[in-house]
Amino acid sequence: MFIDYESISNDAKVWIYPSSRKFYPLEIEEVDEKIRSFVENWKSDDENFKASYQFLYNRFIVLIADDENTTLTNVDVDASVSFILELQNTYKLELLDKMNVCFKQGKFVQYKELKDFKKLLKNKALTGKTIIFDNLITNNEEFKNFWEVPIEESWYNRFL
Repeated sequence: MFIDYESISNDAKVWIYPSSRKFYPLEIEEVDEKIRSFVENWKSDDENFKASYQFLYNRFIVLIADDENTTLTNVDVDASVSFILELQNTYKLELLDKMNVCFKQGKFVQYKELKDFKKLLKNKALTGKTIIFDNLITNNEEFKNFWEVPIEESWYNRFL
């Protein structure tokens, strides 16, 4: 069952899919509708299942599933990955590569390969204060509190 993001538990599971590019303005409404439709129909046969999503910076798809009163199976997770693969193919972009790095540069979100990110740090184009997105977090509480943090406060600080 789809519920408003504000109503979902802090313990809910989170999956973050960073896009290799921003979605184009003409794609945004359609993508948002597809995500919402998927979440509304995800495990629709289970009335105890609660899910939500966020579509942020026209670049990040965040799926949130509260499995406190139900079981989230591998089949359910596979369904979400299949949905993400469909989006990748439809919009010709990468959503499943979690080893690339996303960070803010001014008002823009950058998406770089890890080796290029390390070069930017080495050349001092980025600092410990640069805001980075930790797309490896796994629950809603972490998402709310630790998704957007300065590099120096993230696991990426080992590259400083």
